[in-house]
Amino acid sequence: MKVILLKDVAKVGQHGTIKDVADGYAMNFLIARGLAEQATPEKVRAFEAQTKAESDEKAKREGEVKTLIQSLEGRRVEMKARATEKGGLFKAITAADIARLLNAGIPTDAIMLEKPIKATGEYAMKISQAGVEANIALVIASA
Repeated sequence: MKVILLKDVAKVGQHGTIKDVADGYAMNFLIARGLAEQATPEKVRAFEAQTKAESDEKAKREGEVKTLIQSLEGRRVEMKARATEKGGLFKAITAADIARLLNAGIPTDAIMLEKPIKATGEYAMKISQAGVEANIALVIASA
């Protein structure tokens, strides 16, 4: 019996694949537990249409991220944070903090940060995703 896997199943396949499995295994285990559904022609067409729509949306999103990253090239960004008199920060600055500061919809994994920033100063940073890179200057100032 051909089934469409709704979730990852060990030793069978990953979510979204169409597999041919034994009838008893499909009916008594996969379908009964909601891990798969029978692959009728209508469901296969609907599944393929959904997969195509998801891939189109992903490609569109990647294009938007590329243009955002390109627009950041050479930009100088300033961030204020609470710091001690010596310049040490009370809270480390992470990639998530920088993504919120940029407020451009850039994912946190695109921001190349070796370790969290723990002191005031100016830092050269690289933002890279989908084959596009941008270098920015991040200035951490005392609040």
